[in-house]
Amino acid sequence: MNIKNIVVPILLLASSTYIFAQTEEAKKDSLYILEVEDLKEPGKVLHAEPLYIDLIRDLGARKGESEWNFGLGLTDNLRFDSYEALVEYEWAPIDRLGLEVELPFTFYSPLNGVAKDSVPSNQLNSIKLAAQWSFFVNESMATSMAIGYINEFELSDFENFGKPLIKGNVYNPFLVVAKRWGNNFHSLIYTGPMIEQNFKTSDFKADYHINTNFHYMISGTRNFIGVEFNKIMDKKDFDMTIRPQMRIGIADNLLIGIVAGVPVSRENERFSSFVRLIWEPTHKIVKHPR
Repeated sequence: MNIKNIVVPILLLASSTYIFAQTEEAKKDSLYILEVEDLKEPGKVLHAEPLYIDLIRDLGARKGESEWNFGLGLTDNLRFDSYEALVEYEWAPIDRLGLEVELPFTFYSPLNGVAKDSVPSNQLNSIKLAAQWSFFVNESMATSMAIGYINEFELSDFENFGKPLIKGNVYNPFLVVAKRWGNNFHSLIYTGPMIEQNFKTSDFKADYHINTNFHYMISGTRNFIGVEFNKIMDKKDFDMTIRPQMRIGIADNLLIGIVAGVPVSRENERFSSFVRLIWEPTHKIVKHPR
């Protein structure tokens, strides 16, 4: 028996199977990207959206899109644990414009041996109102850009609620630039200053945020794995937290995102975790002919 007569057909079969699988994956990607970008107007580019510092609405948002977000996170600090929760609604009243309302909460739990009165009070942190305008959407370049603004009315903690009700304001203009590389790889930069005003003292505090993101989207789905690098700079300090993450589709209009936080240079914060539930009541999947 000639071994070549056995090995060659096996190699040919393996090669053809691999090529077929790659072709099917590319076909799924092309159909899904076609669904997002070309079957509706105006044009839109499919981008992976970060899960921790998320966008106000999809880049290139189309009129009528909307989304609810429910988030829950845990941060391990040196003296206490902090639990964050948020409720967020975002929608597009017109093409390219996204609006958002968010209510973020923080609850604190002292660690063993730490006095309770040395831990911050639980609070509804603020009322956040935001807008984002996609001013550049280019399908052939697979690139989108947007500018936006978040205004955050800071509230007093629950122990002093209403004394005063609003203790300060945060001004946060930002720029977003996103590009998809081929069908699966995504990059995004979200950056801008954050200026905090204390109404009682009239003091201003400013720092600068640069959030860089890299994701790999699974073929033919909205599932992805990726990482955020959340960086904060001011005159005296630099902090960065690395947030590996993944997003999984539970249903056509329901997604769950899971995020871990690994601080690089924070003095008081240790590991953290965050879960985001994303519900898109208006999302519809287009059925393609086979």
